[in-house]
Amino acid sequence: MSTTASRRTTTDIPKAAADQAVRETLEDYTLRFAPRSYRRWTPMVVATTALGGIAYMADFSIGAGIGLTHGTGNALLAIAVAAVVIFVTGFPLAYYGARYNIDLDLITRGSGFGYYGSVLTSVIFASFTFIFFALEGSIMAQGLELGLGLPLWLGYLISTLMVIPLVIYGMKALSKLQVWTTPIWLLLMVGPLVYLVATDPGTVDRFLAYAGTDGDGGVNTASVLLGAGVCLSLIAQIGEQIDYLRFMPPKTEANKRTWWTAVVMAGPGWVVLGALKQAIGVFLAVYILAAVGPDVAPEPIQQFKGAFDAMMPSWLVLPLAVVLVVISQIKINVTNAYSGSLAWTNSFTRVTKHYPGRMVFVLVNLGFALALMEADMFSFLNNILSFYSNCAIAWVVTVATDIGVNKYLLKLSPLAPEFRRGMLYAVNPVGVVAFVAASGLSIAMYFHALGDALQPYSPVAAVVIAFVLTPVMAIATRGKYYLRRTDDGIDAPALDDDGNPSALTLDCHVCHQSYERPDLTSCTTHGAVVCSLCLSTDKVGDHVLPAAG
Repeated sequence: MSTTASRRTTTDIPKAAADQAVRETLEDYTLRFAPRSYRRWTPMVVATTALGGIAYMADFSIGAGIGLTHGTGNALLAIAVAAVVIFVTGFPLAYYGARYNIDLDLITRGSGFGYYGSVLTSVIFASFTFIFFALEGSIMAQGLELGLGLPLWLGYLISTLMVIPLVIYGMKALSKLQVWTTPIWLLLMVGPLVYLVATDPGTVDRFLAYAGTDGDGGVNTASVLLGAGVCLSLIAQIGEQIDYLRFMPPKTEANKRTWWTAVVMAGPGWVVLGALKQAIGVFLAVYILAAVGPDVAPEPIQQFKGAFDAMMPSWLVLPLAVVLVVISQIKINVTNAYSGSLAWTNSFTRVTKHYPGRMVFVLVNLGFALALMEADMFSFLNNILSFYSNCAIAWVVTVATDIGVNKYLLKLSPLAPEFRRGMLYAVNPVGVVAFVAASGLSIAMYFHALGDALQPYSPVAAVVIAFVLTPVMAIATRGKYYLRRTDDGIDAPALDDDGNPSALTLDCHVCHQSYERPDLTSCTTHGAVVCSLCLSTDKVGDHVLPAAG
């Protein structure tokens, strides 16, 4: 029996393909638990790298679009409401990613969705990455057109192709890029704002008094919620933050203060800087509105050109504005391409039981983004983001509620996250039903299916339905569908004395590589252990543990 199984495994996972999969996934632990032996960065280096990924210019456009439409008062309230929701829901996700060293897809599997159920959310997250890649690429193309006279189509192509060499090498290359470019980016972004406020205080008064094209200067609930819906499209950004936070070192008594600071700052704390950038986008759009008109005021290149114009010689204005836009685009789009490739690869490997290589999906993700750019997605930005936010909100709130309520309060969901095939049910109705109901009903509301009066409340509906239905489903199912089995067949404990994933290494009998304890399960067919990727690509199921009796 064992000999036959071994032959089938060799046929289904040819040695060359298996070796390629091992090499590629070990570059930055694609699809895997990130082992302690790889996590050599300090908490603050990881945090700086993660925060470097939010250097995108889209916040300026998003804030400007909301402010010009609904007025400054409504825009600032909308930004604040969205920031609170994003921070609260992002905290448990960031903690789990940093504490257990797994990405958001692996967290989602064991937090209410099941092994195959989380494929739904992987596609949602992958869509987030190419939508925002396209948005940032469009902004860069606008900068290249204004500064260098390049046609937009060529700018779109350049902004897409230039990230490929940078994203090939994973976390090691990205950490260096983000750490070295962040100070320059901060100086170019903050400097003009400080100068304008210090030299012309009247700009603040004009900013605060701006009423918007659809408003009368007053604050109203519908405008605030419509604006918040656009901002909440960024809720899935926590997934990209976790792609870095999973490389946090173990939390110990000696480092717990810096560890927590880094997790909060680079996890949910990203939204503080994001909200500030959105508010700055409103400020700069109002500042340049009279000079450039409402059509191009939301473009960051125009905003910073106008700001630089007030503080430096004209010959320096465009070059600096273009440098800022290009640095920002590179910093975020290497993250978009990297995180998107992980999400697509994760889904494809689980569904097909075949690992095609992460670079294949880097190119797939970039292809989707380029198509959106060439379709001029920037001109209907708010519509895309408002629609997308309903799905993203439903997913993130469902997972955050499962962690915060079902795990810690109701204790129906297992406290330690589980992601390995064979340990989980294929689909867990707790998360899947909550997500589908929340996203489906909120999308129906957004498209006026439940009446015009309810349309602005679609993001609120997504939050409330996901938050209520997740524990209701856990209670209704009594937590039955979280774990297919509770014992992975390995005697050694999965966690160390500090509650961190164990650093014990064992050899996978399929790919013959050493992996740390949390990435492995036993294989009763061969009396050995097998790693999570070899489990995922096992087409005949020889290595998968049977369901608990």
